Amino acid sequence: MNYKKYEKECKRIREENKKLISGFETWLSGKGLSPKTIDKHTSNVDFYVNEFLLYEDAVEAKDGVGEIGMFLGYWFIKKAMWANKTTIKENAASLKKFYQYLYEAGKVSEEAFSALKETIKEDMPEWLATIDRYDDPEIEDMEEVWGF
Repeated sequence: MNYKKYEKECKRIREENKKLISGFETWLSGKGLSPKTIDKHTSNVDFYVNEFLLYEDAVEAKDGVGEIGMFLGYWFIKKAMWANKTTIKENAASLKKFYQYLYEAGKVSEEAFSALKETIKEDMPEWLATIDRYDDPEIEDMEEVWGF
């Protein structure tokens, strides 16, 4: 994909994401969450769908359901200066809620949503161990951090 086409596609996706996040915000509000909690979830989702999913390719939110492992286990740790154990857990919770919203709206399949929840459950301990290694000043070889 050439750059101009990529930019045009990203612009289209960002417009779609704006609508999705607005709907997600309404959905969260209907669940009785506080405005502060809603802001945290929508901010986390915004970063995922408008930064990570559009970083190298123009990926729509509904198609990003399977990318959470790459995001929380690698990209977020490297790119977000605020990444720590707490923010990894918060992002996992936000993305689980977001994809539940998309599932209930018929935008992602039950299989995809179930796979996302299973990935979070199974891989969270490794993501948290990775951030510990990443932040450990004793580890100088990045291969030790990522387990290559």
